[in-house]
Amino acid sequence: MKKHKWLAAFAIIAILAVIGYITVRHLEPEYVYMPPKEKVISKEKRVHGYDLWGAFTPDKPASAEEGAVKVDDRLLDLGRETFYKETFGNEVFLTDIIGLLDGPITAANMTKAIAGLKGKWTTNLRIELAETVKVGGKIFKKGEKIDTGIDVPKGAYAPLGMPFKYADGKIKAGISCAACHAAVDPKTMKVMEGVTNSDLNTGLMLALATNSAAYFTHAEIDNIQQFMNDKSPVITARNGKKERLPDPDRLEDAVDRIFLKWPRGFFDSTIDMKSNPTQIPDAYTLGDHPYSWSGSAMAGPFKGLTVFSNNVHAQNSDSLSQAPASRALFGMSEDVYIGTILQRAPVSTYRYQPKKKESPTAFFKKADPTPGVPGVNQMVKPPNYPNITLAAPDGVLVSSPGRKVNEENNAVSAWQNTLRPPDPRQKTDSQTVRRGRRVFEQAGCISCHAGRYLTNNKVISVEKIGTEPTRARSFKKTENIFGKSLIHSPDTPVPLPRKPKILKVPTAGFDPEQIKLSWAQGDSKGGYKVPSLIGVYWRAPYLHDGGVAVGSSLKETGLPKTVIKGKQADPYNSLLAMIDRDLRQQVVKSNSESPDLKAVRVTGKGHEFWIDAKSGFSEQEQKALIHFLIHADMPKK
Repeated sequence: MKKHKWLAAFAIIAILAVIGYITVRHLEPEYVYMPPKEKVISKEKRVHGYDLWGAFTPDKPASAEEGAVKVDDRLLDLGRETFYKETFGNEVFLTDIIGLLDGPITAANMTKAIAGLKGKWTTNLRIELAETVKVGGKIFKKGEKIDTGIDVPKGAYAPLGMPFKYADGKIKAGISCAACHAAVDPKTMKVMEGVTNSDLNTGLMLALATNSAAYFTHAEIDNIQQFMNDKSPVITARNGKKERLPDPDRLEDAVDRIFLKWPRGFFDSTIDMKSNPTQIPDAYTLGDHPYSWSGSAMAGPFKGLTVFSNNVHAQNSDSLSQAPASRALFGMSEDVYIGTILQRAPVSTYRYQPKKKESPTAFFKKADPTPGVPGVNQMVKPPNYPNITLAAPDGVLVSSPGRKVNEENNAVSAWQNTLRPPDPRQKTDSQTVRRGRRVFEQAGCISCHAGRYLTNNKVISVEKIGTEPTRARSFKKTENIFGKSLIHSPDTPVPLPRKPKILKVPTAGFDPEQIKLSWAQGDSKGGYKVPSLIGVYWRAPYLHDGGVAVGSSLKETGLPKTVIKGKQADPYNSLLAMIDRDLRQQVVKSNSESPDLKAVRVTGKGHEFWIDAKSGFSEQEQKALIHFLIHADMPKK
């Protein structure tokens, strides 16, 4: 029987198709893999109680109408389920609009690749291309197998974190948190929850989609006008004004060229029309506030973690959600923004055609699967919509119908806070770790990486850190649409009632200078949050741009000799490059010789706080320090 088990991978797609054919159209069968606990390397430390604006207590401090979120097993179980299963409907954007499965990557060939595993696991699903295409100036041939970095657990019939759904007569794929923030352990074949999927090839897969241009705000597009000329498509906006859309094919090519340069395991989460991707973060969040790379997620439940959790689906998996702010953020009207995103959509329902003389906003209103909210994902409008606030930096909140506002975001936040990293593979002894701790303190690292979670929970100016400046300024344009932090009470049902309870999120205690740094407001050039170092072993490559990578040999310096070649960055050697100026110089030199890395601003420069011979430290002290960092674990309460 076992030798035939792998056929179930084909069967799952067939089953979905048959069910879809014989049932009513509104029924949408779905398959998603959620590993049972015995197939997971999980170190959950569950604590029950209540969260009130980030303050956690075992006793009930207030009611839900006042902002309290009850943390119990029901909420934590929902958080884990959300982590693996919930897409908030982003399969519409990814499949029907961006065309993830309409180019050389197809659902059939993805299924074929999974079937070819015959029930075994992989950390890099290699998919055979269904057609020959020229993308970003490169030829990809039919039959060629590409590295996706997608993880498939043993016995699973779908990728980790990629739910499949049969809807509208076709197979659609969405993404959940697990696609980026969980990985299969090659040694135990179990799923590591919270560990970065360090080789996920998001740039390549997005480039091979047929409408990568729908994601243009994450690419290097200085000015959309450069893609317009006398032959560009003309639209009539809803105000009756004639405007032009960018040439769809030229924009597509420009976006593809940038996405092909993203290193594996990197993603550009900023919508600043600059290409500044960095490595995907882990999900070990307890004590790591404020959240996001700049600390912009600081307000609201769970010390801002709910705000950070919301970002993935409220912005990064649905570009259309930012349409109401397009004038302030991107310098274009809502009609031009929507038209730009939809003019190459592979599905006719969402493909905007200027020749039909209908405004893009009117066209999308008819096609919109989630009327009443921006974009196509399942969302609600916060009280201060369309303003951006500390409690809603994306301007919208993802929430599924039938649940409460922010319920899934709160749940996944609470659950992530229970996670502890797996034990590192690098062995050591307690004496070395204690010696490393002393070096850590002697070198002054403790001034920023302080406390039980090795962070002072502060934002440091980009001038002091010395890393990528454009990413630090990426929130600058939000200043003109910044509003007061208001949200609905956590017991508010979705869809919203006529008069929902509105709460003012406490922000008076925040340092105004820290807010300026996080959001690059006023005369600030922005900053970077001091990250927790818990679980740093699983986070390589390092630094705010992800540019510090060294392989298993010290001769393998920089991303060109590691990640770009499909080799994992070695945590020990990469940490050594963080503290040793001579090794770092080799890393920076290697990165600088890559035109692709230069184009996406990955250098490995900055954070020049050295613990090396020139600073009076021996090799033995360096070794001890690194072992301390690798084995620094979340202290028990």
